[in-house]
Amino acid sequence: MQQASPEIASPLERRLDLSCPLKQLESEIESRLKRIARTAKVPGFRPGKVPLKIVAQQYGGQVRQEAIGDSVQKSFSDAVRQQNLRVAGYPRIEAKQSQAATESLEFTATFEVYPDVQVGDLLEATIRRPVTEIVDADVDRTIEVLRKQRQHFHSVDRAAMTGDQVRIDFQGKLDGNVFDGGQGTNHSLHLGEKRFLPDFETQVVGMKAGETKSFELTFPADYHAKVLAGKTVTFEVTAQEVSSPHLPELNADFAKALGIVDGDLDKMRAEIRLNLQREAKKRVQARLKEQVMQALIDRSTLTIPKALVEIEISRLSQDMLKDLQSRGMTTKDMNLPAELFTEQAERRVRLGLILSEVVKQNGLQARPDQVRSVIEEHAQSFEQPEEMVRWYYQQPDRLGEVEAVVLEDNVVTWVGGKAKTDDVPTPFQELMESAK
Repeated sequence: MQQASPEIASPLERRLDLSCPLKQLESEIESRLKRIARTAKVPGFRPGKVPLKIVAQQYGGQVRQEAIGDSVQKSFSDAVRQQNLRVAGYPRIEAKQSQAATESLEFTATFEVYPDVQVGDLLEATIRRPVTEIVDADVDRTIEVLRKQRQHFHSVDRAAMTGDQVRIDFQGKLDGNVFDGGQGTNHSLHLGEKRFLPDFETQVVGMKAGETKSFELTFPADYHAKVLAGKTVTFEVTAQEVSSPHLPELNADFAKALGIVDGDLDKMRAEIRLNLQREAKKRVQARLKEQVMQALIDRSTLTIPKALVEIEISRLSQDMLKDLQSRGMTTKDMNLPAELFTEQAERRVRLGLILSEVVKQNGLQARPDQVRSVIEEHAQSFEQPEEMVRWYYQQPDRLGEVEAVVLEDNVVTWVGGKAKTDDVPTPFQELMESAK
């Protein structure tokens, strides 16, 4: 197989002329057919005794295509290695239409190469770093959230209020007929959670157990069920039971429910504070990472390979289809337009190329001790940290995910050492809300 020097078709696109000597190709095809003949099963012949001519008749076409494909691919790989070309994506290999020579098959390989990446001056970039201190009010607020998550309800003999849970029977009619989804029995309605239309909940507020009430309700014009959008229906609701919420007492039993074996409330508060500190650290790091990545994008110059963008679009599309499938949707014949993912794919490819260059030029690869430290810190939030550490080290893919996180952290630290950094006092609650 012979190759020519690459032709520059555009800033990133290259073309290589490849030729495959027919004599060499025929020799390879014959060798492959002989290997097949050793085990080929053909009616009327014992295994290993099938004439080569018959084997060629049955398998020759397939073997020829495979031999040509393998020879061209090997030639291409040898060429890019010898000429030190970094191929981005996959090559497009085509047979030449006119074969001037009779002693060889000729092909053209068209492909893209990785671009040169120029990272600009980061001294003028400004990174705003949130500085957060966990205070007692943050711990108190978290405890109240945990109590509400564990609230229970007691039956009461009074009118329903917002926050109560009301067990109801209901029936809705459109033009005198019960519509699909418009009826239920012993349905638990938590007033204030807005799982029903607000106008429906408003009518239930004030009802007592045993009371029946009829009222009209108009569905919003943009309601998801088109048959009901903008329509006025009649509901009849019977309240079977009204229950008021009760939060668990803040005592040893509550602490034990949160994993504090001896029920010590001070230990519980200390554990909650530690968890909030961990969460704050993660949110701060995420905020810094977002700013650093944008600073790198804004100050770097490169041309992104179309092939890599197409691969990323395909990956994003497959991820979305898997997500839709997990939600119970049928995606067999669903074709998602590439335009949905183009902008995100281009950003990902651009950032990936920039990060690769920054890491390579500055030796920012993830070190084993850094990976271990991140795993051990994450494991502390589990009941058996040692088991979690072992779990990570059992699979290379899991370690790879952590290494990617460490690598990005190294880049954030590196950029932070060059750019101007302003500390911004940020309350914990504001930090959490801004991340939503």
